[in-house]
Amino acid sequence: MKRVMLMGASGCGKTTLCQRLCGDEIAYRKTQAIEWMHTAIDTPGEYLENRAFYKALVVTATQADALLFLQDATDGRFCFSPGQAQMFGAMVWGVVTKCDAASREEINAARGLLELAGAQEIFEVSAKTGEGCAALLAALE
Repeated sequence: MKRVMLMGASGCGKTTLCQRLCGDEIAYRKTQAIEWMHTAIDTPGEYLENRAFYKALVVTATQADALLFLQDATDGRFCFSPGQAQMFGAMVWGVVTKCDAASREEINAARGLLELAGAQEIFEVSAKTGEGCAALLAALE
């Protein structure tokens, strides 16, 4: 699997998706600092929500083959800036999370936000149930 870095708002499912992609046991925990998990880089949501931490995201992204921008379909907040994918040298994909708990309308709205941020390809997943994760994993191979 390519080394991927996951970015998104607090509570959007970054750590759970990391655990699912790496084949680890799914267990909730709050990410407090940038963590390396097998071939994934898990980032705290606060790093995206606070511009003072953008430099840490940009520097860490140089170690990734691809970036995953995560947008929780059940959360109306949007923490990415329009075109934000352009600030990174790696490929940026979008991931709509928590699709098991969202309506089609909410999922489509999240897709639109990820397109606005500049995501090149968008996946719909539920890290909790595993729905859509096989397609994402296949793309990361």
